[in-house]
Amino acid sequence: MESRQIDMANGGQFLSKVFFWSFERGSWQYDLAVIAILIFVFFTPHKWLRDQPESSAPSQAHQIELLPSSGNQIYYRVDTRVLAPPEQIPQLQNELHRALQRAVPELQNGRFEILNIEAQRDDQGIVIAYKVSIRRK
Repeated sequence: MESRQIDMANGGQFLSKVFFWSFERGSWQYDLAVIAILIFVFFTPHKWLRDQPESSAPSQAHQIELLPSSGNQIYYRVDTRVLAPPEQIPQLQNELHRALQRAVPELQNGRFEILNIEAQRDDQGIVIAYKVSIRRK
């Protein structure tokens, strides 16, 4: 019975030393604890930790979408996050032209003109996107 109490005391003392990191540097216990930590760090699946921040901004493909079009005009909805802060119409038109040219493969040659820009607002009146009407040249 006494040997069992001694083992329990040694086990408790060992756990206490591990928890409070009180092993002497260079001892086999210290080395074992470091190895256990390294194994945990390098071999723990990333899914278990879930420490990566999730991006709230959608990808550029989701920020520019093709809308139903009619005739020779094509309509796109361009999210404001694609553009620099709202500017005057000529600069806005240039920014929209560049954003569409970068994001839409069939417009990469740059041979289109913007016919109309219509701001789309949320409930607070903040511009969240632009409906852009274009015509290919």
